[in-house]
Amino acid sequence: MTFRAQLADFVRSIATKLLPQSLRGWIRKQQRLLKLQAVPVGTVDFGSLKRLTPISPIFGIDRDLVSVERYYIEDFLKAHEADIAGRVLEMGEPLYTEKFGGSKVVVSDVLNYVEGNPKATIVADLTDAPHIPDNTFDCIVITQTLQMIFEADKAIATLHRILKPGGVVLATSHGITKVARREGVDDWGEYWHFTTQSSKRLFGDVFGRENIDVSSYGNILTTIASLHGLSASEVDPIEIDHNDPDYELLVMVRAVKV
Repeated sequence: MTFRAQLADFVRSIATKLLPQSLRGWIRKQQRLLKLQAVPVGTVDFGSLKRLTPISPIFGIDRDLVSVERYYIEDFLKAHEADIAGRVLEMGEPLYTEKFGGSKVVVSDVLNYVEGNPKATIVADLTDAPHIPDNTFDCIVITQTLQMIFEADKAIATLHRILKPGGVVLATSHGITKVARREGVDDWGEYWHFTTQSSKRLFGDVFGRENIDVSSYGNILTTIASLHGLSASEVDPIEIDHNDPDYELLVMVRAVKV
């Protein structure tokens, strides 16, 4: 972001706090009439983004191994790697258990929804899994999965039940992203895109509001980059690390069972 743009944002935020709404409306009207917007109407150059199909339809995997989403997921898990220890459960494969747990992990379990995954140690539907004992896991890593579960509230209740007291769930979910799965086309559908507000209610109702920490990753630039399937390496570090709560590309939850 240029200094001019930063200054404009600062002035706009101060004006929003100090000026009455009627005066702000009059100022915006004059801006439109005199074409004094920071970026005047009709002057935007979309460049390579002026297209009706994404640059990469597969989240940038064909451009770089690290997509914008994966960059954010790994940043979140790195910040909480101390939690990934003891007996750890992960969905699909033990990718992040191994990467961030290492020698801290005593037992690594993998849950899969259906039979046939050679890496799975548990086959279960998180919305109804009575065969998984209570108080089993020290940590559960569940990335980009809850949006694929229609009864997400029941799945969260199961996560709480199978955690040991003091155990931690580290969850990431889609916010402003493309639809990844469709019923009738893929093995399962994608039903929800979450916000920090909905995540606070869903996890807070089960774990208690005081036992959860909910945050978001993303900004207007990285959201656009992700929707177009650009890779993390195509965005400057200072830009990708800026988080704007109005643009929740991904939503992250750390929930503790007390």
